[in-house]
Amino acid sequence: MPIASLRQVEKSYGVRRVLAGVNLTLMTGERVGLVGNNGSGKTTLARILAGLDAPDAGEVVLRRDAAIAYLEQEPRLPPGLTALEAVLSGLGQWSAARARYDAATARLEQASDAAAVDVLVTEQAAAAAEIERCGGWSRAAEAESYLARLGVRDPTALTDRLSGGERRRVALATLLARQPDLAVLDEPTNHLDVSAIEWLERHLAENYVGTVLLITHDRYILDRVCTRTFEVDRGSVYAYDGGFGAYLEAKAERMAHAQRTEANRQNFLRRELEWLRRQPKARTTKQTARVNRAEAELAKSGPPRDRRVELSLEAARSGKTILELRGVTLELSRVLVRDFTLALNQGERIGVVGPNGSGKTTLLRSIVGDLLPSAGEVVRGKHTAVAYLDQNRSGLDDDRTVYDNIAERRRGLDLGGGHPLDIARYLERFLFDTSTYAQKVGSLSGGERARVALAVLLSGASNLVLLDEPTNDLDVATLGAVEEMLLEFTGAAIIVTHDRWFLDRVATSILAFEGDGKVVRHHGNYSDYLERLAEIEAAPEPQPTARPAPAKVAAPVAKRGLSSSEKRELQGLLGKIEAAEGEVGELEAKLGDPAVYGTGKDQVAELVRQLDAARQRAAALVTRWEDLEQRSADAGA
Repeated sequence: MPIASLRQVEKSYGVRRVLAGVNLTLMTGERVGLVGNNGSGKTTLARILAGLDAPDAGEVVLRRDAAIAYLEQEPRLPPGLTALEAVLSGLGQWSAARARYDAATARLEQASDAAAVDVLVTEQAAAAAEIERCGGWSRAAEAESYLARLGVRDPTALTDRLSGGERRRVALATLLARQPDLAVLDEPTNHLDVSAIEWLERHLAENYVGTVLLITHDRYILDRVCTRTFEVDRGSVYAYDGGFGAYLEAKAERMAHAQRTEANRQNFLRRELEWLRRQPKARTTKQTARVNRAEAELAKSGPPRDRRVELSLEAARSGKTILELRGVTLELSRVLVRDFTLALNQGERIGVVGPNGSGKTTLLRSIVGDLLPSAGEVVRGKHTAVAYLDQNRSGLDDDRTVYDNIAERRRGLDLGGGHPLDIARYLERFLFDTSTYAQKVGSLSGGERARVALAVLLSGASNLVLLDEPTNDLDVATLGAVEEMLLEFTGAAIIVTHDRWFLDRVATSILAFEGDGKVVRHHGNYSDYLERLAEIEAAPEPQPTARPAPAKVAAPVAKRGLSSSEKRELQGLLGKIEAAEGEVGELEAKLGDPAVYGTGKDQVAELVRQLDAARQRAAALVTRWEDLEQRSADAGA
């Protein structure tokens, strides 16, 4: 049964036509993904479906009594309430019934007149019946559970004091608790950590009973949740069966068909022009009709070409050392990173994952020098040039124009070979046309602002790129361009992101924040990391062994020196340690090579096993050397 339909819907902003005669239908209980380039009209379409905007023409048909809720990118929450109260206030009739029940209960505690007590008992019973009708007494516990699942740690925090990301999570919890017939979610995964995204993915796919329209750049959630995909492109909406993978295949076929049609039209025009050149001036009526057909085909325009963001990172000359963290401890009211050591080599791309607030951004800030470690040291190479994209895009001046934000950094951009690139042409690579040059950055959409931040980031050379949530607000096409750029970059990169598809394509290793200051590096991409976690969880727990009886205290013996064979062993150990550490270095270099991740997971897994074994051998040799060296020193004392 249809829950919502658009019929010949038109919408324009000034001379720009965003939706041109759109027809679509959402069925009860289905999950639909909505994709398209930034500015294509996805949010406009969503707001029209949610009844927040009216179309210029056409009609919106909704199922009678259908409850519709819309998650905005910048949600507005009721002031003066706690996070939990804000969620409960969205429950409408349930909240009103609960308020009546609590009021009747409070008055009953003070009532003494029998008649008044009877009235209050009746009111209390009626309110309790209404609560049961609206979902029962567990709704409050469910609301608190949604907040916890989405990463809101303190349900008693006032909404007025929450950050933008926390407000979005409270708004999402409010919508899920309401359980509307149609949930329109605009970028719901922004500001969620990976565990919250994975929970939301399972909830929408398995537990949510209503219809879902999902606008998101998270390609995994599109692929695993959605049963259909709508694409907004140049005012039209194209429908495809299946999730993101099926959409990519079907769109490729549609584009190929359009190209074949255009090739046939061009061949027809070429034949007709040749015929026209051969014919005498006097023509019959039939020949005139042929000329008219050719002219009609000539007047048609070919299929429009997709404009793609053109991204490239200019790599600066690197020295032997790019970045080393030596026993680094980071604290902000509590220990976020404890005694962490890392050596970053050229060509490595490290993806950073962990819960919100675990210290991922703090780690990046320590690398760029904004925050000094409380212990240890951060060592950047002599020739290390850092390019840093922070989560808030704070490198931009919101009061200046798009053009000026670029121009204040460089009047001309040299993209190699001594060929300067005019700033206007440079901005065209990021899909900014002349009409947007004078627009203030503060007035841009989230996706447009992200593209300006990328334009600023890429205007200079670097060999170490730090990206903090680079995927927020970017459309799928731009995300693909960022991925290709990083894969071609010869320097090193550290990327904090919740986008699992992005990490699977780009990361050569994963840095996992596991809590209590523990940070662990796992070689391979995000899927490899999940497989290793599953293996660790599936491993049997070691069984406790019986405590041995206390040994008798032996009389002290004289210090024993080394035997002749142990002396020979000690002399050869340093060479063996050097060889073992060389083997570890070779294996780490192989795992840092992007090409190895195209050879299949089996080879990557085998290299990881070899690396673990080589590290254990090196550690055992070092331990043996320390033991023999200590015994030798003790004997000579």
